[in-house]
Amino acid sequence: MSKTAKTIVRREAAPPKQSRADALALAKKALAAMTDEEDAAITAAAEADPDARPTDSVSRRRVGRPPLARPKRAVQLRLDADVLDRFRAGGDGWQTRMNEVLRKAVGL
Repeated sequence: MSKTAKTIVRREAAPPKQSRADALALAKKALAAMTDEEDAAITAAAEADPDARPTDSVSRRRVGRPPLARPKRAVQLRLDADVLDRFRAGGDGWQTRMNEVLRKAVGL
């Protein structure tokens, strides 16, 4: 007669979850405890790695379009329905076309 052996699996308790603030405080404490030699070693290793690029204010670039010197402003304007229908009938870009007509009308 064979006996069935039961395997008992003991799970270790999961570490308690840290809040974001606790994790940030711990990271700041670790950085403050770092010696100048450790900092120099980490910096040298990062600079030697061809895939790692240090970022500084010179290498950062803004994403998106550059800001315009004279950006357009949104306004609320009441127009006659037939005028608006005429511009919208031309399809997309009707606001740009209306802007061009107004610029010509005022001599710009």
